[in-house]
Amino acid sequence: MSVDADQRPGPCERTAAAAYVAELSSDLARLARRHGLDTLSFILEMARLEAETAAQQSQVEAAH
Repeated sequence: MSVDADQRPGPCERTAAAAYVAELSSDLARLARRHGLDTLSFILEMARLEAETAAQQSQVEAAH
């Protein structure tokens, strides 16, 4: 599915979405770790790190 340029979320919405994904990924990673799902926990932690990076980049873009 493609998104027209007019429909793309702005930097603030992108930052909020990435921050939300980071928070959820962190919670899910903790749950996976608690139940011995080590590989899944690792993947979710990587998703958290990626989402945090995306949120930081969006904040920098919004500041410019």
